[in-house]
Amino acid sequence: MAGWRALGTPSLAVAGLAGCCAAIVWAEPRTPGGLSPVCPTKLLFGVDCPLCGGLRMMASLLHGDLPGALRYNAVAVVFVVVAAAGLASWAWDRYRGRPVRAWWRRRWTGPVVAVVLAVWFVVRNLPFAPFTGLSV
Repeated sequence: MAGWRALGTPSLAVAGLAGCCAAIVWAEPRTPGGLSPVCPTKLLFGVDCPLCGGLRMMASLLHGDLPGALRYNAVAVVFVVVAAAGLASWAWDRYRGRPVRAWWRRRWTGPVVAVVLAVWFVVRNLPFAPFTGLSV
């Protein structure tokens, strides 16, 4: 099933992601009091969770504002790049008819992501400079 017909599933994934991106651009989460929801962790506990600022980060990326995206959530920018590379690799393997090299299914992926998010959670909530600049 190599060739263009094999790209059906990756194409559906890209179409779904494009729809999500369109919704983010439409909602404009960088506008105070807009349509996007408030982070429940920030609302209930007053701390930034590892994903706080993620919608604003994505809106900034979609508008071509990389410094703004990094300011909202630098780790999420890295995850977007890694996810885009994974999607491209998946589509390329499907097109070539090769088995998909699923690095996200490896034993180490979950623990590495958990450690990165835990460290990011702690670092961005430290109450002294220069870490106070990481809070959104």
